[in-house]
Amino acid sequence: MAQTLPSVCPLDCPDTCSMTVTVEDDHIVNVRGSRVNPLTRGAVCQKVTRYPEWVHGPSRLQTPLRRVGQKGEGRFEAISWEAALDEIYGRFTAIRQDYGSQAITPLNYSGPHGLLAVGSMDLRFFYKLGASRLARRPLCGGIKSEALVGTYGAVPLMRPEHVAHAQLIIVWGVNVTVSQLHLMHIIRTAQKQGAKLIVVDPRRTQVARHADLHVALKPGTDGVLALALAAELERINGLDHEFIADHVLGAEAYLEQARSRSLEASADICGLTPADIRQMAELYKTISPAVICPGNGPERNQNGGSSLQAIFALPALGGKFGVLGGGLLQGASSAFPKTLPRLQGDAFIDPQTRTLNIVTLGRDLLNPDLDPPIKGVFIYNHNPVIVHPDQNTMKRALSREDLFTVVCDVVMTDSAAYADVVLPACSHFEYADLYPAYGQHFLQRAEPVIPPVGESLPNTEIFRRLAARFGFTEPEFQASDAELIDDAVDGDDIRLQGIAPSQLPTDEVLLMTAGGEDAILYQTTFPATPSGKIELESSYLKQAYNHPLPTFRPVDSDYPLSLISPASDKRTSSTFGDLPYSDAIWLDMHPDDATARQLEDGMWVRMWNELGEVHLPLRVTDEVRPGVVCSEKGLWFRTSDNGQTVSALAPAHTADLSEGACYNDTRVEVDKWEQ
Repeated sequence: MAQTLPSVCPLDCPDTCSMTVTVEDDHIVNVRGSRVNPLTRGAVCQKVTRYPEWVHGPSRLQTPLRRVGQKGEGRFEAISWEAALDEIYGRFTAIRQDYGSQAITPLNYSGPHGLLAVGSMDLRFFYKLGASRLARRPLCGGIKSEALVGTYGAVPLMRPEHVAHAQLIIVWGVNVTVSQLHLMHIIRTAQKQGAKLIVVDPRRTQVARHADLHVALKPGTDGVLALALAAELERINGLDHEFIADHVLGAEAYLEQARSRSLEASADICGLTPADIRQMAELYKTISPAVICPGNGPERNQNGGSSLQAIFALPALGGKFGVLGGGLLQGASSAFPKTLPRLQGDAFIDPQTRTLNIVTLGRDLLNPDLDPPIKGVFIYNHNPVIVHPDQNTMKRALSREDLFTVVCDVVMTDSAAYADVVLPACSHFEYADLYPAYGQHFLQRAEPVIPPVGESLPNTEIFRRLAARFGFTEPEFQASDAELIDDAVDGDDIRLQGIAPSQLPTDEVLLMTAGGEDAILYQTTFPATPSGKIELESSYLKQAYNHPLPTFRPVDSDYPLSLISPASDKRTSSTFGDLPYSDAIWLDMHPDDATARQLEDGMWVRMWNELGEVHLPLRVTDEVRPGVVCSEKGLWFRTSDNGQTVSALAPAHTADLSEGACYNDTRVEVDKWEQ
C-alpha cells in the first residue's frame, strides 16, 4: 500500500527543498516538491525526480565488499560487517603502530547536507583516533565564506524572498536555474514589478536570456570588474559618503586599489567594452533597492578571494543596505544556531595534529617527503577522482598498493573502485537528520521514509561501530542519532520555541529570524567584524592570509582557451553520475574559435593541456563568449574513452584565500579528434 511521507532534499544546493515521497513496499516510487518549505513552492529540479533510480538502482551498494582485483578495476567480493570492521581495525592499527595516527586521513566532503551526515560521529571518531585533519571547505565555497566573514563577519544579510522587492538584481556567477532554482521564480516576480536584471557570466545562461544587461566577462576577471565598477561609481558620484563614513572601514584604501587601473584597461582585461562597465555602474547608482546575488563562480580561480571581496564591497560603497530588497544575498548559514564544536567532538582534537588541504591531497598522497606519509585513507561523502582538480594525480595516488583505502558510499562510485574495503551507506531517505541551509533561512528535519536498503547503515552507525571496535568507550561514541541532533544546534535558542531539535515536526519548518524579525542588514542585523563595521580593508583577512585588500594576478599559461566547468542540470557535483540519463556530454565553443581551428558542430575534438586530455563532441554556439570553452562537471569515467574527464585538466594551484580550488584557471587547446 502506497504512503506519502515528508522529506528534505540534502543535495549541495542553496535551496534545501522540502519533498513529498511516495513509498510502496519499502521502495521509493515517486519524489516531488512540497510546500512545507515556502521557498520550494511544490517544485523541485529534475535531478530530484531521479531519486528512485538512484536509491534502488543497480549501482546501489547493499553489503560490505573486499577488493579481489587490481585497484581501480572494480572487482570485489561480499563480506560481513564484522569482517569489514575487523579489517579496518587491523590495518589502521598497524599503520598507527608503524607510522603514527597522522598517517591516516579522512577524505570527505559534504555529501548529503544534513548536519549528522556531513560531520558528527565520523569526526568524533577521527579526532579521537588522532588522524590527520582535513580542511574541506577549500574545494568549494570556502573562499567565498572567508571573503564574506572578512568583510561582514558571520552574519545573515537577507532572505532570498526579499529579492522580490528589489528594483535592480545583479546575478553574478551563478546559473540559478541549475544551482538555485527557486531564486529564478523570485527574480521573475521582481521583473514583473518593473525590476531590472543584470547577469554577469561568461555564458548566456537561461537567466541571462531574461536579463536587461548580460555582462559576458572573461573567467577569473570578476574582481577587476568589481573594482572598475567602484572606481566608476566614484567618478559619477554614485558613492553613499554618509553611509561609508558611518558604517564602513577601509573605504579609502579600497578605492585607492580601484583607481589604480583605468576603465579602459579594466575593460580590456575583462574582455568587455568601457560602455559595458559604465552602463552597469549607472544602473547601480540610480536604482534602489538593488541587490547583488553572487554564486561560487567568482571564487573558482587564483583571484577568487579578491573577486568576492570586491563584489561584496559594492553594496557598502553604494549604501544599498537597510532597506527590504537591498544589499547582498549571502550569509544564510549564519542564521542557524548551529553548535558544530559540540556535534563534531572538537574536545577530542589534539592541537598538534596537522591539517591537510583537500585540494592538494592527491599530491600529498604521493609525496615521499610528507612526515609521516599517508598510509591509510577513509573516503566518504565524496567521489574525489571525479570532482578533484588534477584528476590524474588523484588516480595515481589512489592506485598505490601500499595505501589502505576504505570507501563508504550509497552507490559504487568511480572512487570506490580504488578501495580495499567498501562500506554500504544509507541514503538520506533511510535515517533521520536535521537540515539547515546555506541559501535560505528555514530549519527542517526529516525522518526515514524507508528502511535501510540491504545491509546499508547510516554514517553515524558506521562510525559508532568503528569507535566500539577501536575501544572508544566515551559517552560521545554511544550517543544515539536523536542525541546527536540535539547536539547539532542550540536547543535553548528562542527560535526553537522550546522544542527539542530532535522533536521538530517533519511537516513544518522553522524560520530563523533576528530577534523575531527578518534579517535586513542595518535594520535587524549588523556586521560581526572586529570593528563592528563593514571592513573593505579586512582585519581578519590580514591576520589570516595577509590579504586585507583585493589584488589581481593574471593566469600564466601558454594555452589560449579558458575552460569553465559549471554545474549540470542532471547532476549535483557527481551525484546521479551513475545513472545513464546523466551521460549527455559535449564541449561548447564560440563560432569564432571553432572557425579558427577548422572545427565543426558535432565533430569529436581533443581538449588538452599539460595535465591531461579529454575527448568530447563539439557544440558550436554563441552562448559562450570567444576565448572560452565550456563542459559541465561531474561526469563519470563511463563517459570517457581514456579514463579522463574535465577535472583532469584543472590545475591544483590554490587561491588567494582559503587555499581554495581554481577550476576556472584551466587553460586548454582544442583540435579535431579521430575516435
